Amino acid sequence: MFRHVVVFRWKDEASEEARSRVAAELGRLPGIIGEIRRYEMGADAGVNEGTFDFALVADFDGVDDYLVYRDHPEHRRVIAEFIAPIVAERASVQYEV
Repeated sequence: MFRHVVVFRWKDEASEEARSRVAAELGRLPGIIGEIRRYEMGADAGVNEGTFDFALVADFDGVDDYLVYRDHPEHRRVIAEFIAPIVAERASVQYEV
């Protein structure tokens, strides 16, 4: 199993509607990209200071399936149209489970 974890910090001016739209658009991807095995995401719970605002964890059978997801046109569209306009900072890691 291969895992992809990504976290985002939104721009201060990012509206709640725009933030919700990111989750909705990302949530469509498992129905479009068959290589996704598990897909979880959510807004930060606000328990600790200094955290990122949103996280996504995606599992794949292997690195090749992750690469299909990473480069999939629909995934790239969601990034360009909904994430890039409101993201201030992003961090990610990929690893074998």
